[in-house]
Order: sequence, then structure tokens, then C-alpha cells
Amino acid sequence: MRNDKWKISSSQVTSTDVVVIGAGAAGLFCAIEAGKRGRRVIVLEHAGRIGKKIAISGGGRCNFTNLHTTADNFISTNPHFCKSALARYTPADFVSLVEKHGISYHEKKLGQLFCDGSSTQIIEMLLAEAADAGVKVICASQVRGVRLSDTRSFEIEIAGEVIRAQSLVVATGGLSIPPLGATDFGYRLARQFEMAIVEPRPALVPFSLSHETLRELAPLSGISLDVLVSCERKQFRENILITHRGLSGPAALQISSYWRPGLSITINLLPDHDALTLLNDSANKEITLANFLSEFLPRRFAAAWCALNFPSQPLKRYARSELVAIAERLNRWEITPSGTEGYKKAEVTAGGISTAELSSQTMEVKRVPGLYFIGEVVDVTGQLGGFNFQWAWASGYAAGQAA
Repeated sequence: MRNDKWKISSSQVTSTDVVVIGAGAAGLFCAIEAGKRGRRVIVLEHAGRIGKKIAISGGGRCNFTNLHTTADNFISTNPHFCKSALARYTPADFVSLVEKHGISYHEKKLGQLFCDGSSTQIIEMLLAEAADAGVKVICASQVRGVRLSDTRSFEIEIAGEVIRAQSLVVATGGLSIPPLGATDFGYRLARQFEMAIVEPRPALVPFSLSHETLRELAPLSGISLDVLVSCERKQFRENILITHRGLSGPAALQISSYWRPGLSITINLLPDHDALTLLNDSANKEITLANFLSEFLPRRFAAAWCALNFPSQPLKRYARSELVAIAERLNRWEITPSGTEGYKKAEVTAGGISTAELSSQTMEVKRVPGLYFIGEVVDVTGQLGGFNFQWAWASGYAAGQAA
């Protein structure tokens, strides 16, 4: 990223109060809040239109927040960092904004709020708020360089001109979903200012499995199960989907954020039952293991799972030690993923700008007054279910009150 002395004339310089790089959820919301304070704000977006990630979120209906948001729903090297911003701008605050614009919504489950219509309604709401706040949004605008001038203002070079601003807010997101335009710009800019970065990694992403494991699980492909998945003392009760590439579904996505290469994940196929108690209660019956399990699991899954693990026969024929082994596998089925499907399929990027570099009150860089980082580019990552949007609104609000 350029950091040399630029040769520009005064006619090529535009002065403003705040420049926000990135017109996603966090960037737009920050710009709106700063504009409401009377600040002159310019938002630069490298894509041809704003809010691409908003548009595809929630299956096109935008899971715009979660009513039960707490700091426990986020992953960060400093788990306390997000508390201040989340307390200052709550899910109820964003719901009030949605209602102000007459957008109908519903709670799908577990506090997850979705538009009744489409994600476009949230984008249009943000644009309307930005217009009311006097925010100028420039799309298809590639930032070619950023530097801090001798007067402590920021100079942002775009095609043919330089924008000079008192405050610079970086809301460029992470590396997830490259087809939507994800780049490493935010990390490169942070390195320019010698800021620490927590190694980024794909999060909320499907698991890939070894060829051998995939061959074994092939008969189970397409089956979705209500399970309890755990890894590294974290667990989620959601559906898991067995695919021809590996494991997907909400439970897999949730636990992927806590998984590291080489670790196994544990799947409890009967989360509401102690499998050994169930088996002991039926140990003298003629019913086969596959038919017995089909009372609790999809029949096709029960048959295929038995074929993979324990040949199905009447329960009365199993020795006590065999029943113990079957029960252990049912309540603790361990699978070691070979990896994940990477940024292409990841809903978010974990890691990012170290929170040690930022003020939790304002999101301002402690050593560089006037420079802010917000949203996904920061080392704060929400669980599945609207939490990442709430972090975008909350971190954007915090910076917007200060920039």
C-alpha cells in the first residue's frame, strides 16, 4: 500500500471530516451515526454496489440481530472487549430502527430475527438513513493508498484524487466469501500502521473429511440430524447435515469456529437420552439394533450407521461389553475433520485486528488517534444466528459516536 509523498495539486484534494472504507453493515452504520452528529462523511466502497453480504445473509432474508445477544456469543482473544459496544447499542435499539422503517420481521428460533420480506429492505433502510444523515456513498472506488499527513490528518488516494479526513474508519470485513469481493485490505492497512493481527481463519464454515471417512459416510449423505456437537469444551445443540464433502448444517458451522486442525469433534446422536440405559432396558428383546435406533433416528441413518459401526442383530445377542461400546459410540461419536471448506464457504472470518490495539469504548486505535477499525475485520467473531450483524451495528455505533 502506497505510503510515499504524493504529488497532488490542491484542485485534486477533497476535504471532509470522516472517511469510512467499506459500505457493509458496520461501515454504513458508523457513517450514519457520524453523520447524525453533523460530521461530513464519505463512504468508499470498492464493489459496484453496497451491502453484498447483507443481501445474501439469512437465505436472502437477513438475520439482522439476535434478541439474546451477550458477550458469551462471541469469540475473541479478549472475550471482554465486545461488552462495552454491545451494551451501548443493543438488539432492541436496532429493532426500533427496523420498526421505524415499517419493516416486518419474525423470530425464527432462539432469538434470531429475520425480515419477513427480503434483505433488500435492510439495505434500503441503511441507504435512507445515510441520505438523511448527509452521508455520501461512492461505489466502485478503489483505495490506492493511505497515509497520515504531517498535520495528523489522513489522506486517502483514490482514482484521480485524494480525500483528506480528520478520521478514518476501516470497515473492510474479512476474507470470507471472496466472490463477493472480500480482500485483505484491512489487514494490510493495519500492518502499515504496525498493528498486531490475530491470524485470520475461516469460521462458521462446513468441515471437509478425509477420502476414507467420506467413503464410509457416503451412505449417510443428505441426512440431517438433531445432535449435540462439542469440541474444546464448547457445545451446540443444532442440526448437522452429512454431505458428499463432509459435515455442514448449523451445528457443524457453530463448532467450526472453535475447532483447530488435528482436533476431533464429538457428536452425541441421542442428546436427550443416555444410550446405555436405553439399550439395557431393551437388552432382552428380539428387536434388531437398526430397528431399535430407528425409533430415535431416521431409519436410513440407523441402518447405515449400524453397517459402519456394529452389524445389526437382535439386541439380546449382544454381550454386555458390546452394548457399552455401542452406547459410547451413540453418545460420543468422534470424527476428525481433515479441514474446512475455507473462506469460499465461510460465513465469517475469525481473528483479525488485535483488540489490544483498540479502545473498547470507541474502536479507535490507541496509538493512532483518528483511526478506527470496526466489524468483521476486528478479532471479534459472533456465533451463528444474527450475532455478527449485532456486532456490526454495535461496533459501528461506537465508532460513529467518536469519529
